[in-house]
Amino acid sequence: MQRGKMAPSALRTRVYVDGYNFYYGCLKGTCYKWLDLFQLFSQQVLPSILVQRAGVPCRSELLPEAIQYFTARIIETAAKAADSVSSQARYHSALRKLHDGRIRIVEGYYSLTKVRMPRIDEACPGRWPRDCDRVPVWKLEEKQSDVNLALHAYHDAASDQIDQAVIVSNDTDLMPALRMIRAHTKVIVGLVIPTLDRQRLPNADLAAHCHWVRRHLTVEELAASQLPRVIHGGKKPTVKPDSWHAHPELFEEALQLATAVRGSRSAAFQWFDAPSPYLGGQTPISLMTTEAGLRQVIAYMRTWTAERSRCLGGPD
Repeated sequence: MQRGKMAPSALRTRVYVDGYNFYYGCLKGTCYKWLDLFQLFSQQVLPSILVQRAGVPCRSELLPEAIQYFTARIIETAAKAADSVSSQARYHSALRKLHDGRIRIVEGYYSLTKVRMPRIDEACPGRWPRDCDRVPVWKLEEKQSDVNLALHAYHDAASDQIDQAVIVSNDTDLMPALRMIRAHTKVIVGLVIPTLDRQRLPNADLAAHCHWVRRHLTVEELAASQLPRVIHGGKKPTVKPDSWHAHPELFEEALQLATAVRGSRSAAFQWFDAPSPYLGGQTPISLMTTEAGLRQVIAYMRTWTAERSRCLGGPD
């Protein structure tokens, strides 16, 4: 170390992730749901942040249970897809298996109730809610997650367990907790806005109580932070849901073709994971992250099947 230069000091850091906010801001409708939260923050987000304390550059040192993930189990009767409940359970199992001691999942719950609410008057959209007819609706709400996040972050700060709290949310309900952390502790507060859209601005009330703000994440960061497709441990391995792959309908078609040729799902995935000379030396699974790549793999398998349907074996 050169004279006059100080080594970066370490900040005991925990990351508090609002799962609901993160999903709808970054993951919904993408093929990145099988996300390794620990890798995302330890390898991508935190190294990109320049933090100084008393003029000294600091590095983030992740504590045990560094990622605190606040979520709730999906209610089957309100799930949007037939496999939503099982897919979420697989994801939580994968995080626990791969990052035991590094990721803590804190669960709230969903409330599903029948209520009467004002209906927008289509003939007069500007009519006030109080003047509109009320209709019965199902009201689905996530309960306790934001409260749990606020309490855990404040507790860790007030009990001197951390030097830095990284809040991953854009929910204004967290603003009182951030204000109290700033007022009553010396903890550095960072804010990561869970969005891929650079136009979605950080909430001003949240940002005002933070030392630094990361305004968005990138597709490249999510893509570089995916869990392994199969995670071993326990009675049986945990496998990425088929519907969480890119373009799930095309993926399912490719999987059915490969299974028919190879004889089983496991053999099909073995072929997906192996470099193929007929696909330029690339693995089929690497191509299958895009629609064009999926169609290339499907076209190859269809051609192979048509030409060699009477031969034993499978695609090379």
